[in-house]
Amino acid sequence: MAYTIGILIFDGAEEMDFVGPWEVLAAAVEGKTGERVLTVAPDARPIVCEKGMRVIPDTQFDEAPALDVLIVPGGSGARREIGNPATVEWLRKTSGGCKWVTSVCTGAFLIAGSGIADGRRMTTHHLFIQAFREMKRADVVEGVRFVRDGNLVSAGGVMSGIEMSLWLVNELYGPETVERTKSYIAYDFPPRTSIEGLPAEAD
Repeated sequence: MAYTIGILIFDGAEEMDFVGPWEVLAAAVEGKTGERVLTVAPDARPIVCEKGMRVIPDTQFDEAPALDVLIVPGGSGARREIGNPATVEWLRKTSGGCKWVTSVCTGAFLIAGSGIADGRRMTTHHLFIQAFREMKRADVVEGVRFVRDGNLVSAGGVMSGIEMSLWLVNELYGPETVERTKSYIAYDFPPRTSIEGLPAEAD
């Protein structure tokens, strides 16, 4: 089965939150027939990211294909997009058909704010844990690199988003692809600090 992986981008998206996973996943699918990694934005105009990088999205909401995997980055724009009905509606509609729905850093706010994570375990950047708890939408976990609750996976920050992406590569394509991807990006994974203490998957 070929997978279509979509990475949501929007004004104020944190660059490494989506570029890191994009690099990992694009390296993983290289040479695999039919696999796609796409950036998806509300419309076709260039996106201005948190630090000023400008990105032209591959596709937009009304033209995007069905996705198997969705990645939502953080950045100040992630919190603002909670107030964008078009983004919230697209997330709700798209996430229902996904094998995996993931967030990096404060992208967790946008997923939770869209109402697709109510009562499920999530994490976010360590500096935003209390604010995330105050949303009262997710069961917030701290002190971990990433958390899986069913098909929802959330990573704590920039580098943990890369680690989560490598974990996702293993789930989608297996350990051989992980090893090839690790070699290409010159990354030592699993990290030297143990991730064995991750909370168990929710029932």
